[in-house]
Amino acid sequence: MEEVFEALGSSSNGLTRSEVESRLKKYGYNELKFRGVSPLVRFLRQFHNALIYVLLLAALVTGFLGHWIDTAVIIGVVIANTIIGFLQEGKAESSIEALKNMMVPECTVLRDGKRCTIQARELVPGDVVLLEGGDRVPADLRLFYAKNIAADEAALTGESVQVEKNVEPIPVSDLTPADQRCMVFSGTFITRGYGRGIVVATGEKTELGKIAEIMKETHEITTPLMRKINEFTRAIIVIILMIAAINFIVGVVFGFSFVYSFMASVSLAVAAIPEGLPAILTITLAFGVTAMAHKNALIKKLPAAEALGCTTVICSDKTGTLTRNQMTVVRVYCGRKDYHVSGVGYEPVGEFILEGKKIDPATEEKELIETLKAGYLCNNATLLKDETGYIVNGDPTEGALLVAARKAGLDETLPELDRIPFESEKQYMATLHQGEEENIIYVKGSPERILRMCQNQLIGGRTESLSSETVLAKAHELAGDALRVLGFACKTVSREIRTIRNDDLEGLTFLGLQGMIDPPREEAIEAVARCKQAGIRVVMMTGDHVQTAKAIAREIGIGTDTERVLTGEELSGMSDDELYEIVEEISVYARVAPEHKFRITTQLQKKGHIVAVTGDGVNDAPALKAADIGIAMGITGTEVSKEAADMVLADDNFASIVAAVEEGRYIFENIRKIILYTLPTNGGQALLIMGAIAMLPFIPLFALRLPLEPIHILWINLADAVFLALPLIREPTEKGLLERPPRDPDEKIADRLFFRKVGLVSLVMASAGFMVYYHYGSPALSDSMDELLLSQAQTAAFATVTMVHIFYLFTARSITESVFTFSPLSNRWVPIGVAVTLITLLMIIYIPVLQTIFRTAAFPAAWWIPIILLALSGLFVIEIEKFLMKRFFKHPEHTAQ
Repeated sequence: MEEVFEALGSSSNGLTRSEVESRLKKYGYNELKFRGVSPLVRFLRQFHNALIYVLLLAALVTGFLGHWIDTAVIIGVVIANTIIGFLQEGKAESSIEALKNMMVPECTVLRDGKRCTIQARELVPGDVVLLEGGDRVPADLRLFYAKNIAADEAALTGESVQVEKNVEPIPVSDLTPADQRCMVFSGTFITRGYGRGIVVATGEKTELGKIAEIMKETHEITTPLMRKINEFTRAIIVIILMIAAINFIVGVVFGFSFVYSFMASVSLAVAAIPEGLPAILTITLAFGVTAMAHKNALIKKLPAAEALGCTTVICSDKTGTLTRNQMTVVRVYCGRKDYHVSGVGYEPVGEFILEGKKIDPATEEKELIETLKAGYLCNNATLLKDETGYIVNGDPTEGALLVAARKAGLDETLPELDRIPFESEKQYMATLHQGEEENIIYVKGSPERILRMCQNQLIGGRTESLSSETVLAKAHELAGDALRVLGFACKTVSREIRTIRNDDLEGLTFLGLQGMIDPPREEAIEAVARCKQAGIRVVMMTGDHVQTAKAIAREIGIGTDTERVLTGEELSGMSDDELYEIVEEISVYARVAPEHKFRITTQLQKKGHIVAVTGDGVNDAPALKAADIGIAMGITGTEVSKEAADMVLADDNFASIVAAVEEGRYIFENIRKIILYTLPTNGGQALLIMGAIAMLPFIPLFALRLPLEPIHILWINLADAVFLALPLIREPTEKGLLERPPRDPDEKIADRLFFRKVGLVSLVMASAGFMVYYHYGSPALSDSMDELLLSQAQTAAFATVTMVHIFYLFTARSITESVFTFSPLSNRWVPIGVAVTLITLLMIIYIPVLQTIFRTAAFPAAWWIPIILLALSGLFVIEIEKFLMKRFFKHPEHTAQ
């Protein structure tokens, strides 16, 4: 401590006020600095998209040419997509704002040797801070005085129990915060005791500040589907603009007017660009988010719903996620017998098992009940029940002792006369209780300390000489199983003794040992097994000790017994390249710090994995934000972890993640169907326009009008696509989704399956529209350029393309199965969508006001017969394709890809 005071230019009396002022100028205030992005900037950022640029350019030119209806529709599409993106964009700065809220408003310090209360933001390195139970630590402090002091560091380190603190130096470098017993850290809580510490770091230099810095440097992760769609969009935009430009030049070369050539090129671009796809995908994800919420998985950012479906690794915190964060007594050793205790958590329900058989504690030898009674009476905690269940008011370890005693039927209390509270220096606690004939002292503490105070032990209901070696061997065995072990003893004294002193605690009778652990969730064990079945690897990253991590991992089924456990100390000595080489071989990490979790996550991503990270503490926040999908705990999670995450588990249950993964795969299957349904229609319309332009020198009809107007194409792409594509969201879940391996994140949207379906449907749609327009429009050439007949032919082509779209919907409900193999009513939204589309189409064709807006004209009812017959090819061509692929290939979908 002398070196610390010297290095910081301070003393146990604190700093002078003048020194504080100079240090404030040098180090700044004890706060986290962060400048957020304004809502206006976030809104404008939504326009930074290749698709939006093209649409805005098209709107600008159509407005310049006076085509105001086209302009209005295009602008409407842009605004809708922009608003949706703005509303769904997560606030990256929220997690750091939540960190700022963990900073303490006020604290007690020594200034000029006098005690005073100041704003915590005015703390500087060298200040002396006074701490007591219930305080939140205002900065990182090196303790130089500690009296029975302990801290709750779970949010920062992941430790599931309070940490005893002392002032002893530790001659080891590169220790994680969890191992720095002479330090207390900003944002953590003092649970009991009293102490003084000197400030060694403030603001962004604290462990809390380092987490904020890591999070500032962490960029938002784009989900696999969004990455692929962005890549696909960029590619298709470039291709479409090149074709449109060539089309414009060809039109001018052939002698057509500038306006006609440009509008034809705009029609081509609008036909090929999937304007409605972003809105459809957003709505699809929103439906998935709602379904996940019913399974206790609350999605904050829509793309995260899809990302779950291709997760290959889940990196999970231990405490509160895989375990209950409720200490539970699982072993009792007394009278040379080893009892196992069933039941987990704080609910006092469980059984005592001896040598594989259930026993009644009341019928056993006296020492079992006495050991449990010692833990029940020598206790500071209380067990309560509220609407959520049983809770412990006090230390979780003492709560576990209460629950174990209640499982044995103990609920009587003996009046307490006096107590010696637990002190870390003494390593025990003692209470004096009033008995009927004699008073009794119960003592609990570390097994080594308790045994030193004992003279004999209780065996078979009688006192015998103490065998300390046997008891210590059992204590070490229990500790080797990652149990926290306490020893218990008692002593009877006369009724006249009403107080106890340390000197009274000699000649005790040893009762037994109780071993406890934060037990794994039973549902987590099943969930991990299901992850393995689904091809997902589970990795544990915890701040707990190596033995604890190894024992829990073994019980849950993570990794193997022979697999290496990597510690935070080892990680600190590794470079990123060294970690990269072994990261796929390690399933359990112990004593890890926030930066370690962050590094593990990023190295797994470099290996090509889609990584989900779960956690509940501040220490998990950087990894949560860096992950492809961050999952925070809704009950036990800190606000920092919730803000950094993409998803929050309402029930803190790892099993809910697996249910969400299955839902994520279901969402992707639906998205895939929608893409394979929507994009071929764009291809068909584009091919129809291109074919018409290519035939300009040979068919004069196309020089008069193109088969479709831009307004027709926009209506098909947006309104019609929404009515017909959205019902695919409600397709029943396919069986065996979790039996499949995760899909390849590098899998392209434009694979062979995509090109085959796009090619077939595009050809069918373009051919049908082309034939209808040519058949009914050609007479207009010899009939004094009959404008009405041209409008009717154009409207008939518009109706044909829409009908092809409708018939294609029925076969698009399954990528590989025939439409005739499942009930048409298994998804009632499909016939509803078809009905809405048909009614809307008839209204556009036959209602005068809509005819003006959409540039349509009513055609004779007899024309519908060839239109429908041609449109049926949209169904039968794909059905034939499915049959041939299934007939000649065992796995048609996989072969296609």
